[in-house]
Amino acid sequence: MSSAAQSPARTYRVRTYGCQMNVHDSERLSGLLEAAGYTAAAEGDDADIVVLNTCAVRENADNRLYGNLGHLRPVKDARPGMQIAVGGCLAQKDRGEIVRRAPWVDVVFGTHNVGSLPALLDRARHNAEAQVEIVESLEVFPSTLPAKRDSAYSGWVSISVGCNNTCTFCIVPALRGKEKDRRPGEILAEVQALVDQGVLEVTLLGQNVNSYGSDFGDRGAFADLLRATGRIEGLERVRFTSPHPAMFTDDVIAAMAETPAVCHQLHMPLQSGSDDVLKRMRRAYRQERYLGIIDRVRAAMPDAAITTDIIVGFPGETEEDFQQTLEVVRRARFASAFTFQYSKRPGTPAAEMDGQLPKEVVQERYIRLTALQDEISWDENRELVGRRVELLVAAGEGSKDAARGRLSGRARDGRLVHFTAAGGVRPGDVVETVVTQAAPHHLVADGPLLSHRRTRAGDASEAGTRPTTPGVSLGMPQVGVPAPLPVLSSGC
Repeated sequence: MSSAAQSPARTYRVRTYGCQMNVHDSERLSGLLEAAGYTAAAEGDDADIVVLNTCAVRENADNRLYGNLGHLRPVKDARPGMQIAVGGCLAQKDRGEIVRRAPWVDVVFGTHNVGSLPALLDRARHNAEAQVEIVESLEVFPSTLPAKRDSAYSGWVSISVGCNNTCTFCIVPALRGKEKDRRPGEILAEVQALVDQGVLEVTLLGQNVNSYGSDFGDRGAFADLLRATGRIEGLERVRFTSPHPAMFTDDVIAAMAETPAVCHQLHMPLQSGSDDVLKRMRRAYRQERYLGIIDRVRAAMPDAAITTDIIVGFPGETEEDFQQTLEVVRRARFASAFTFQYSKRPGTPAAEMDGQLPKEVVQERYIRLTALQDEISWDENRELVGRRVELLVAAGEGSKDAARGRLSGRARDGRLVHFTAAGGVRPGDVVETVVTQAAPHHLVADGPLLSHRRTRAGDASEAGTRPTTPGVSLGMPQVGVPAPLPVLSSGC
């Protein structure tokens, strides 16, 4: 038994930076710590264990890490026995450098050995010295580990980890490794376990979800998985993120259109509208293929909300290249876009490319792009005024409207809606209302509710409880686990 299990008073806090995969990993870290006997620190209290789950993709990620570590040093000096652990992508990249620059850190662990955290904390405490453990390949699939979920009504379910692409701006494949897929039956078992606890919505998560199945030779596996997930009784909403345009196939569009539980929301990263820039990015698609996917999605689902990622100022981007991006944005009519100014990421091929653009050029293009996208988003949202929407009431979004008696929720297409709340509406409940006002980044519904359905997820939110999953053992037969989807013959 770990020493933590003998000290139930020891508390923890996990701070998460970066992408949805990190958010999901943090749920696993919390589950592992609770299984080892730790308890979550109360809001506002200092914790005995602070875990920083880092990102290496965001700009100035290292500066942010060492800044946070600097703020934690005097806290630790004042609390004998406090421990600090650093994990995630930046830990995988920097390894022993973290302890060299911040010797008050107790544990450094990587993206492939999340499950080692409790043992490393015990070892650091016993040996009174820092423990650095970075492994080069995945030993245990993260979803086999216990999890403490952040939400009572919505859950992340990882279908794969890693990435087989080689985009020149991205360091994720080097830090997360090659793609590894879970078997369908294990995924469906985890979704079923969440639904059994009252969860209404799941998001299937992977670096490239539509290449799912490459590990076991089934090109149609992701479409089959969408359909199978959507058939789980009690599950009302299925989302996924993120697909890759180069591998996006029409069977996925059909599965989205034909499976009622699958939301008509698609996040499809564009990155650039210029074929020349896409080539330098090593993105295996071009403008016309991308727009063709958008057209086919809208033909099958006219109400689909499509969002994207765009990088401005990639090395060598000319004004003509940028104009091509603006043209794709005009034609695609995205509901919203995550827009980024290119900045060098050490360890990526793009960081060494010729044609690095001056900051002021990148900034000026970024301003033009966001202005155009805001205009389009606002136009698209105005089209929804007067429309009836079903909302899954959310926690922690739109708190600025609380003084007006508003709560917030997500429509089935993913849009954020601030609505006038009736008494007794809780996060996790489902309401219907009518949109009365539009803004570029949200909708407003100030009329009376048309309906309000209380849910088990709402009960759990009200009680302050969260779903927990004990993990699923790979390769072991389990009672009640749905059989894996059949492996179908693949076409060309």
